[in-house]
This record gives sequence, structure tokens and C-alpha cells, in this order.
Amino acid sequence: MQRNEVKEQYKWKTEDLFASDKDWEQNFDKTVAAIGLAQYSGKLGDRKQLLELFRKNDELLIAMERLAIYAGLKHDEDSSISKYTAYDAKIGIMFAKYSADVAFIEPELAQADDKYLQSLIDDKDFFAYDYQIKRIMQGKPHMLSEEKERLIGMLGETFSTFNETYSMINNVDFPFPEIELDGERVKLTHGVYGTIMHGNDREKRKEAYENYYAAFISLINSITSTYYGNVKKDVFLAKTYNFGSCLERALFTEDVDRKVYDNLLKSVDKNLSSMHRYVADRKKIMNCDKLYFYDMNAPMVSGVEFKLGYDEAYDYVIRGLSPLGKEYQALLKRGHDERWIDVEETDGKRSGAYSTGCYGSHPYVLLNYQPTLNEVFTIAHEMGHSLHTYFSSAAQPYAKSNYKIFVAEVASTVNEVLLLKFMVDEAEDINLKKYLLNHYLDTIRATLHRQTMFAEFEYEAHSMVERDEPLTKENLCSLYEKLGKKYYGEAIEHDYDISCEWTRIPHFYSAFYVYKYATGIISAINIANRILKEGESAVKDYFKFLSGGSSADPVSLLKLAGVDLTEQAPYDFAMREFDKTLTEFEKLMGI
Repeated sequence: MQRNEVKEQYKWKTEDLFASDKDWEQNFDKTVAAIGLAQYSGKLGDRKQLLELFRKNDELLIAMERLAIYAGLKHDEDSSISKYTAYDAKIGIMFAKYSADVAFIEPELAQADDKYLQSLIDDKDFFAYDYQIKRIMQGKPHMLSEEKERLIGMLGETFSTFNETYSMINNVDFPFPEIELDGERVKLTHGVYGTIMHGNDREKRKEAYENYYAAFISLINSITSTYYGNVKKDVFLAKTYNFGSCLERALFTEDVDRKVYDNLLKSVDKNLSSMHRYVADRKKIMNCDKLYFYDMNAPMVSGVEFKLGYDEAYDYVIRGLSPLGKEYQALLKRGHDERWIDVEETDGKRSGAYSTGCYGSHPYVLLNYQPTLNEVFTIAHEMGHSLHTYFSSAAQPYAKSNYKIFVAEVASTVNEVLLLKFMVDEAEDINLKKYLLNHYLDTIRATLHRQTMFAEFEYEAHSMVERDEPLTKENLCSLYEKLGKKYYGEAIEHDYDISCEWTRIPHFYSAFYVYKYATGIISAINIANRILKEGESAVKDYFKFLSGGSSADPVSLLKLAGVDLTEQAPYDFAMREFDKTLTEFEKLMGI
């Protein structure tokens, strides 16, 4: 479908950002000309000058982000339009110029004495910047001299090489095997592999699995070297910035208590019996003499029809999220009626789905809607992101409006959990109820158990290098195999192919990122169940979290919604939710 064939009501309203491309171009030139905050260098000890700098910086960033969002939206509408590709490139140049211009701010403030910085935190004029200043104070033990910081900055491109090299291996140079599919020989790309793994044809899954992993194994020496280099880079930076470990540095960056990471690993470890039971159940349901990892994503419940057109699906989501109250439902309706969402799949449009936005504007959502059950969940998920952005931007000054990555998946997953529980309660068809419970189990398994296993793998790999132990393909595969047996149990075959799975995980090149998926779903399960149990009071607490932005550390913000990740209780509750859902599923399946 061409974009000009799509009805206006199903296209996002970019005019709310800029009236036209010409308007964008004029504002771009004006904003680039306004970059010039280096004049404040050396003056940050004067609180009047500092406040002026902060406010001008906010104004500049608000304008820059608005420009960037528009350029990104237009480019994603149709990536073949070179004008918008050029817009995107211009945005990159603008931000590079800005970064160089303001590079003095944090180092200069870090050199100020704590008494002065504390006085700024206590000054109501600096309310919008108190958390930012507090973080600078906390970071003082990890600040380097200006000369060293400049040197690290110069090494930035070198440090990014490991991620870029893996990306090239994984996407460009990867020897994608061919496979016969629907009577044609096709490349077994990452996307095709995923589709086959979720299909019913077991022989085809086996063939794809063996060929796919054979391709990764053929590159295992190069991937091992690349990953080892990336971990050594992490260790170097942790030591350089005076952290006790790579994990400590990663947690500090997001202002997350170490107890969160430790509680996650401890709770999942002590509750793995439910996961082992799930794997054994899958083996029974699929009637396999031997269960293999290529069976883990195949449907256990089939024959479910749930097709809704977009408008009907959107109304269904609004109904499903009724526990969040009328204000939330009204905002969802606004998103639909005021064209926050780009709905249809069209030629040249970016694939997938996302939510984005900027301060002073409503959020925007990209969809490529198809009438499937998963797409209904996608609407709920992306609108969860959007309304998190909406509440934080409405409640916070610009400097505190952007929430941290640590909590980025919480609101979206709360929506998914609430919608699923609504659908299960409404389902009259037993097969649909089985399917939904299976969907929920697989969501928790993939987002909580699997990501925690990944987190444990990268923690062990980094610890080995911190102890001056080299990483080899043998010890990495051995580590991954050991963890696989621990997490999945004895009901599944642990072959050599799956011990090499670590070679195909791009997230490992952004160390200590994956655990946030697990803590995100744990938080969401706790919040959603509390809302369903306690009603309005829990919703009010949840809205405090949604409105928090980055006004405090993310763990403290979650406490506003009743989730304390420094305690064991929320983790254990989420694990019980998995166990309870599994028991209900087993009863319906008669096992």
C-alpha cells in the first residue's frame, strides 16, 4: 500500500510539531544558530549565571528534540525519501555541535565544592535541577581530570568498534543459510528463523535450528574475540573511573541499588522449579520423546481465531484498561482521535512498532497494524509508553521529564498484564483462555527467566575478566551450558548448538542492560495485581510513578507505586504469579 492511499485518520499528525517542512527548516537554522552556551564556561560558580545557563540549555534542548522527533517521524514514514534522510543527518550534526559546546558543564560543576552544590540543591530556584546536581555530587569519586576525560572521549569511537563489528558480523557478513519454505529456497535470515521457530512444523524447526546455529558456530572464533574485546573494554572503563566492578559502574550510571540485581538473581534461582515444571509440561503437551530448544517457542495451543480491525481493537484495549480509570481511558481515546498514531503498513515505512515524543507535544506511536491478537497487545504496550511520557512531561519541568531506561518497560507491561487478565476473564472459548494463559507464561519466561539467565551469563563473563581469566569459546560455551541446565532443567536436551546461543545475543554488547527487562516485568506484575486488588488508591500511587520522570532515582519512583525492588517480596510475588498461571494452565490442559 502507498502512503497516499491511507485515510488521514490513520496517519500521525506531524503538523502538531511543525506546520510544514519549510517551517521545520526555518526552525532548524534558527536553533543551530542559538547553540552558543560555551560563553558560560568558567562562570558556573556564580549561581545567577548558572541558573541562566540551565534555563537556556533547557530551551535549546526542547527545540532540538522537537526538530529531531519531526525528522525521525518523516523519515520513518518512508525511508526512501532522501530529503528526510538528509534531515536525520542534519540532526546528528546539530547534536554533535551542541555536545561539543556544552562539554564543560559537568566537569566544571564537579570541581565545585560540595557546600556550594548542596546550597544549589536547597535553593528553590534550582528545583528543576536538584536531582541533576545531586548526581554530579555522587559522581565526584568517579570523575577524571579534564585531560583524562578528553583522552577517554577520543577513545570513544574505538570503544564502539566491538559493538559495530558484531553488528557487521550479525547482519552483513553473516553466512545466512538457505532453506526451503513454501516450495521456495529462501535465506534463513534472523526474521525468517524467528517465524519458523514459532511455527507448527517440527521438522522445519529442526532444520532451521541446525542450519542457523551451524552458521553462528562457523564464526565462533571471530565472535569470541569480539565479545572478549568488548568485556575488556568494560573492565578498563570500570577501573579507570574508580568502580569496583563493571556491574557497579553500570548500576551507578542508572542510579540503581546493587540489591536490585542481587535480589533478581536470588529470587529467580530459588524459584526455578516452576520453570522446570513448565518445560516438562511443554514436553508432555507436544508429545515429544525428547524436547529440544527448537520446540520452546512452538505453539502449545493452536486453532485460536481473534481478528479485530484497528478501530475495534483500539476500543477493546480501552475497555481492557478500565481498571486504570476514566482519566487514563480518556487519554487513550485522545491518542486515537487526535492522530497520535500512524497505523497502516505502507511501502518504505519503518517496520515494527515504537512510541516516541518530546516535551511540549503529545507522544507519537508507530504501528504496522495487522488484525492479530499480538497486535492488540502491541497497541496496549506502545500506548503504555506514550502515556508514561505524557504524564511525566505534564508533571515535571523539562530537566526532570525524561524517565530512565530502568523503568522504561514498566508502564507498557502494566498495560499488557491488565489487558491479558481482562481477556482471560472475558474469554468464553476455553481454547482462547488456554492460548492467553500460554501467552502469559511465555511472556514471563522470555522476559523474566531468560533475561535473568542472560544477566547471570554476562555477570560471570565480566567477573572472569576482572579476575584476569581469558574468555575462550570453550569456557563461554561451558558457562552458557551450565546456566541453561540450571534454568531449563532436565526435561529438555542441552545440545552443543544451544551452548553457543550466547553468540547470537546483540544485547551482550551493551553490558548489564538485559536485567532491566526482568525487573520491568516484575514491577509491572506487582503494580497490575495491586491495581486489580486495591482499585483507586493503587491507581493514584501508580500515577505518581508515571508522573515522576527523573525527579528521583528509578527505584525510589517505583516505591511510589508500591514496588520496593530493594526487598525480596516483589520478586517472589512475580515468581508466584508464574507458578499460579502455570497451575491454571495445567488444569485447563488436563495435565
